[in-house]
Amino acid sequence: MNQTRTFLIFALLAVAYLLFMAWEKDYSPQPQAAAATTATSSTAAAPADGSVPGATSSSAPAAVPGTTTEASTQLITISTDVLRLTVDTRGGTVVRSELLHYPAVPRTKKDPDPAPVRLLDDERSQYFVAQSGLVSNQGTAPDHRAVFQAAQTRYALAQGQDELKVDLTWSDASGLKVTKSYALKRGSYVVTLDQKIENGGSTAWQGNAYEQLQRVAPAQQKSWWQNFSDPSSHSFYGAAWYSPEEKMTTLPFADFAKKPLNHPITGGWASMLQHYFFVAWIPAAQDANTYSTSVINADTAQPVYLIRAVGPALSVAPGQSIATASRLYVGPKLQGTLDTVAPGLDLTTNYGWLTVVAQPLHWLLSQLHAISGNWGVAIILLVLLLKAALWKLTAAQFRSGAKMRKLQPRVTALKERYGDDKMKMQQAMMELYKKEKVNPMSGCLPVLITMPVFFGLYRVLMESVELRHSPFFGWIHDLSAPDPFFVLPVIYILVMLATQWLSPSAAGMDPAQQKMMKVMPVVFGFMFLFFPAGLVLYWVVNGITSLAQQWLITRSVERADEKAKAA
Repeated sequence: MNQTRTFLIFALLAVAYLLFMAWEKDYSPQPQAAAATTATSSTAAAPADGSVPGATSSSAPAAVPGTTTEASTQLITISTDVLRLTVDTRGGTVVRSELLHYPAVPRTKKDPDPAPVRLLDDERSQYFVAQSGLVSNQGTAPDHRAVFQAAQTRYALAQGQDELKVDLTWSDASGLKVTKSYALKRGSYVVTLDQKIENGGSTAWQGNAYEQLQRVAPAQQKSWWQNFSDPSSHSFYGAAWYSPEEKMTTLPFADFAKKPLNHPITGGWASMLQHYFFVAWIPAAQDANTYSTSVINADTAQPVYLIRAVGPALSVAPGQSIATASRLYVGPKLQGTLDTVAPGLDLTTNYGWLTVVAQPLHWLLSQLHAISGNWGVAIILLVLLLKAALWKLTAAQFRSGAKMRKLQPRVTALKERYGDDKMKMQQAMMELYKKEKVNPMSGCLPVLITMPVFFGLYRVLMESVELRHSPFFGWIHDLSAPDPFFVLPVIYILVMLATQWLSPSAAGMDPAQQKMMKVMPVVFGFMFLFFPAGLVLYWVVNGITSLAQQWLITRSVERADEKAKAA
């Protein structure tokens, strides 16, 4: 099997894989799209809240109060070197988060400082908030609707300061006082939340602490072609949670109503995932929490999806206090560092069934990037390493191809001799190949080895936030986006045409098939117009190195034949 045919088989599989993902995106059951309405304030934008259901067991939450206070609220801004959070004093809810090191769009000369990515957002069409609170079935408790008090409305990490702490307080007439403390550290996307409960009353207080995430589903693309060409459309959007026993489990928005979660977990976390970024509540590792999911306003045009973790039962005697601790991660999917935050958090970079290939590829790319300082150069170095590892294997393939090319006149003669009797022709060809020690299947093994690398690298480029908006050289300012001037796809077409010219034509192929083989590089080059530039760069460099190796081996075979004839 020659180089061109094996590549085309591989390319057809790649396109089939991408088309399947695009078809699944369009025609699999999807949640209703969010209505594009704009709220007048953060509180007005909030949908019907996910009230914690009543219960009295130690593993389930108690009931929340039935009325919502109408006290005035404030928005508090908390800024560090990497995060800017907006906290609503109603519930101490984090209603906005801006990732200061991640611009929403690539930097350009016209716009050198674009707005940062806003992950949490209280706008109705993008609604995504992180809530926390306390509930009790024996008295009052500040849930995520209670109004807290803050000393000021702006907090910022000062020069030389490594940690910033913000306190929100709530109290009632019975003597119960709750202090929510948010702590943020320099350079970190982890927010520590402590809830201190002080019982100044005359009876014991009992209840539960909980954390939850609420969000609407992102708007869906309108056509299969948009889904095919938009890299983010192939990423997972939905809830995910982790347990030490079952590892990470995902739940797409479409399955929230069909597969609700209600499960006790110790040492886990709950999150909402999206392309490149995620938010996760991480309860204390030693606490047994009850994890659950639900859909709020399921019958409306704007359903809200909720995932919640409820802690164990708490009891505070009169005159005593107790504190609960949890952490909130709001940031990028930075591989290699997330597992230091919590076990299994690295899995939020969801490579799916390609994880076994994609994770080592990302690690190797990261090492090459540390050497080169450029992700595009790292991709080129990766190709060279793979070519070096497979050099002998591909050399055998090209040597076989060169011999097959030399045998083409004899194959043509066999075709003329046997005409339409394909059975006899195939037998004669096999005898010829055996006599000349040519293996027509030698081209399959390298392709079977490189195919998982191609798919794995595709997922790495799609999901790795490190490559987001990463420039190469010249006109390529974002390796995770298509080549803006289509230079790499054109180079790829030229390389494949040259490869096709060097490769032996397939015996027995009719003229229509031969024409199709000639036009296929152009067809797949057109498909590459919409692939990430980094992926096309990988395949262009791979094609150029393969072409060079093939040319050298073909020339060596021809020279050996010339010497043999001269002798």
